[in-house]
Amino acid sequence: MASKRYIVVEGPIGVGKTSLAKILASEFHARTVFEKVEDNPFLPKFYDDPETYAFQNQLFFLLNRYQQQRELIQQELFSQATVSDYLFAKDKIFASLTLSADELTLYYQIYQLLDIRLPRPDLVVYLQARPEVLYKRIKKRDKSYEKRVTQEYLTEVAQAYNQFFFHYDESPLLVVNTSEIDFVASSQDLADLVKEINNMGPGTQHYIPLGSR
Repeated sequence: MASKRYIVVEGPIGVGKTSLAKILASEFHARTVFEKVEDNPFLPKFYDDPETYAFQNQLFFLLNRYQQQRELIQQELFSQATVSDYLFAKDKIFASLTLSADELTLYYQIYQLLDIRLPRPDLVVYLQARPEVLYKRIKKRDKSYEKRVTQEYLTEVAQAYNQFFFHYDESPLLVVNTSEIDFVASSQDLADLVKEINNMGPGTQHYIPLGSR
């Protein structure tokens, strides 16, 4: 873990980012940084009326995530190992899915001004799962603002994530299939993943746990 001071756990809605980030932080004696989804006043409105509230929703997320990342730098990010449940660059995934062409042009101008000021993670752990699995997990956690999320939307999001990370090269990337495993419930699944993280080198590696084969 010495060479991986800043680890990010990413993946589509319902894949288990936050749960795994908490576990890894405990495993590596690291602090945590969690995305403040519930703080976004536009999110419930966006799910009700995406066309009207997409830009406000996305801009709130972008600025909120940027503020969090800047606070990390001010707190001397590298003085303590850190595990986050989101990657700043992933904001572009949802922007590309929800914004109109004109909105997207303005969004990218703002994004580029902010992105150059932020640190890059030492490792990104990208969690994948089939859309039907994501849908079941979201229904199980029963968050009020997610009640209108459809499996079709999750399929679109999952595909966008796959495309984004297929081209991602800003830091080492570990791609993990989680459709058939549970890092929270299975200590063996977790131990195997921690081993993969500790052995991770540069570039992109794919990890298919035994339970997913």
